[in-house]
Amino acid sequence: MIIEREQDVTAAALAVMAQTSDPRLGAIMVSLIKHLHGFVRDVRLTEAEFREACAILIELGKRSTDTHNEAVLMAGSLGVSSLVCLLNNGDQGNTETDQSLLGPFWRLNSPRTENGGSIVRSETPGPALFVTGRVVDGSGKPIGGAEVDIWHASPVGYYENQDPDQADMNLRGKFLTDDEGRFAFRSVMMVGYPIPTDGVVGRLLKAQSRHPYRPAHLHALIFKAGFKVLISQVYNPADPHIGSDVQFGVTKALLGNFVRHDEPHLNAPDVAAPWYSLDHLYRMERGEAVLPRPPIK
Repeated sequence: MIIEREQDVTAAALAVMAQTSDPRLGAIMVSLIKHLHGFVRDVRLTEAEFREACAILIELGKRSTDTHNEAVLMAGSLGVSSLVCLLNNGDQGNTETDQSLLGPFWRLNSPRTENGGSIVRSETPGPALFVTGRVVDGSGKPIGGAEVDIWHASPVGYYENQDPDQADMNLRGKFLTDDEGRFAFRSVMMVGYPIPTDGVVGRLLKAQSRHPYRPAHLHALIFKAGFKVLISQVYNPADPHIGSDVQFGVTKALLGNFVRHDEPHLNAPDVAAPWYSLDHLYRMERGEAVLPRPPIK
């Protein structure tokens, strides 16, 4: 098609996208062109703004490394990660779900840890945290033999891949549920933390006068054949940023009961008060068990 006016550009692009042999890819590309061209017209994007947008996309890629994923961080900060999660779980967004966004810090091959063991692998000062969990299906039946991959930030707000003072795989561990679907471990109480702000995402937050904080949370990725991989986060409702998560990840179903104890721990004489406990139920949906692509190495 020879272009005679600006409307012809969209018509020509749509015609090409409609020729895509893969039906799903074709549908996605046709919708993308409609919305993307509509956005350009709606805001009357200038040439300078277009060039800046292209530079930002390039910078997102350049800033993503083996230990940091700026693109995933941006998707979360725009609410896209959470929206995709909720649309694809809980009966396609119609009911509550224990699913949550993966985030940019999950790693493969966390160390296998015995039930009740500790995931503290280097000196990590902070109040002790004792976690018990139970994994069930939609009807409440326990799921035994499920792999539960756990990770969380330290009491100073860093994941171990961000912090040279932490040992490799500190505060990470993989557990196997027993016949009752239970697992347990010991760690240290996590805190809320600011996401990295030295890149594109940080500039966006500053321009919008937004804070960079995520409320304190515990990550879990649970794998069992016959079930959709459960990617979940359990949030501390006492965190001051529980209602304003910069990544839009907090839902009512993900609020946990982190209990503070000011008396001595009866079974752990080395634990000083205060210490914390969490008992949480994880619900898995039937489906295909496919691990996500790790955002970092």
